[in-house]
Amino acid sequence: MSKLGNIGARLYRGEVGYDFIGKRKIWYGISILITITAIVGLAVRGLNMGIEFSGGAVFTTPKTSVSATEAEHRAEAAATGHQATVQKLGNGGLRIQISELDTEQSLPVQEALAKDLNVPVKDINTQLVGPSWGEEIANKAWLGLGIFMVLVVIYLAIAFEWRMALAALIALIHDLTITVGVYALVGFEVTPGTVIGLLTILGYSLYDTVVVFDSLKESSKDIQKQTRYTYSEVANRSINSTLVRSINTTIVALLPVAGLLFVGGGVLGAGMLNDISLALFVGLAAGAYSSIFIATPLVADFKEREPGMKALAKRVRAKRAAAAKAGAPGQQEDAAPDAGDEDAPQDAEDTGDEADSMVGQRNQPASRNRSRGRPSGKRR
Repeated sequence: MSKLGNIGARLYRGEVGYDFIGKRKIWYGISILITITAIVGLAVRGLNMGIEFSGGAVFTTPKTSVSATEAEHRAEAAATGHQATVQKLGNGGLRIQISELDTEQSLPVQEALAKDLNVPVKDINTQLVGPSWGEEIANKAWLGLGIFMVLVVIYLAIAFEWRMALAALIALIHDLTITVGVYALVGFEVTPGTVIGLLTILGYSLYDTVVVFDSLKESSKDIQKQTRYTYSEVANRSINSTLVRSINTTIVALLPVAGLLFVGGGVLGAGMLNDISLALFVGLAAGAYSSIFIATPLVADFKEREPGMKALAKRVRAKRAAAAKAGAPGQQEDAAPDAGDEDAPQDAEDTGDEADSMVGQRNQPASRNRSRGRPSGKRR
């Protein structure tokens, strides 16, 4: 843990770093590939909508020795033409869902299940969901998701700028598409718990993105008044300075969710835990990825297209080329701005802030050696 903390401190100070922005085309390619896979899975397999959305009946039985697979075959035989989904509960009972089953059909199915499973009819709990109610729930879920997206864009546009709002929206859609695609590929049932999980992961993803954006906003203040670093380099420094924090918060969030998914859902057989925990697990991982590899690189792409940032990049390249042509590696020039440079920060505080924006090992300004050789070490 001490080594991880040391790495985090060095990343924050800019002593070490990874070029996330420079390799953004790789991350874009990976995201496009994953997104296409999710869309294809969604188009081919489709979503397994729960009865809350499609309508149907849920039969909960007491403890029985019949396996879930055998109970599924018997339930589909009892409800001819209807698909059944069976889950084993922790108490040894079964939860049998049969889609598109109305009230008149539910009673004969209940009696047939009681006979096949060798349990009393009165001990089988039956719940019916009408298709109109399920359609209403689905519409409200889509409405809630749309309102959430609109509010996020408005907030980010006010708190930061529209480019960051657009990048965050793309990252959220990226996370949502991947999570829904995974649901289609694995065949998990979509329930109201799934919707809750989706809204929750969007909040987590937005949290990580806002942390990076806030660091980038502070680091890029008066960026056009200097000629040391481009906007992409400042953005890269912001990602590195918050990288360990993002990793730590994601791991801490994923551990209990993994417990819900693999222990609660897999071992105990709790139905709704599967629905919400899978959405959380996939969404949290996708959200952490998009905050680092998608959202901030997109902001850098958008900003670098501005005329002011293009001019800044041109000045930075010209200054570095002049330093290289003079035969110096550029340490002196990069450590402190030229006195006659109109774009450079004029006070010491701004100089320190800009120096902290560059990823890599930094050298001390040459001006700090002026007092050497004096007995008191003080300037006169």
